[in-house]
Amino acid sequence: MRKLLFALCLLLPAAAYADATIGQPAPDFTATAVDGKTVKLSDYKGSIVVLEWNNPDCPFVHKHYDSGNMQSVQSYAKSKNVTWLTINSGAPGREGNITDAQATDYIAHNKAMPTHYILDPSGAIGKLYGAKSTPHMFVIDAKGNLAYMGAIDNKATADSADIAKATNYVKAAIASLIAGKPVATASTQSYGCSVKYEN
Repeated sequence: MRKLLFALCLLLPAAAYADATIGQPAPDFTATAVDGKTVKLSDYKGSIVVLEWNNPDCPFVHKHYDSGNMQSVQSYAKSKNVTWLTINSGAPGREGNITDAQATDYIAHNKAMPTHYILDPSGAIGKLYGAKSTPHMFVIDAKGNLAYMGAIDNKATADSADIAKATNYVKAAIASLIAGKPVATASTQSYGCSVKYEN
């Protein structure tokens, strides 16, 4: 059963309308976060921004949150004044779709540290970026250009024991940008559960 779940999670259909390209301006969007605040991506120009696609029910997301790994990367990002936007594009009636209150509880329960958690039930933001999996990670530089997109690390498993042996692409991208260096690995294949779009 676990192998079947793993196989199903790796079926990652390409999202339509993706307009995210490394080295180009990150697609702008405006959304209301679960804390009621309006979030406009372009308002964060001048700051490095991380976008993290999230599905609380996904075993790959559990890998990174139950182990504290995602929170560790969020803490590192926060210490570097990086803006972190967690986005949930689960459609109504699909796995991972939650309410504002449930998202707030999820953040508190996991001691997560995103700057904002955004619900995207229409999938508009997810499709804008071509987000395929949870987690799917994007790092935007201070000029507003997309500097990294893909997996959180190089261990495409749901086993938390692999985290210690993994290369974390998101932390590496942030460190490179802060040092004024090009991101060595700018694009990788994301892994995880497919984003549960409406269609």
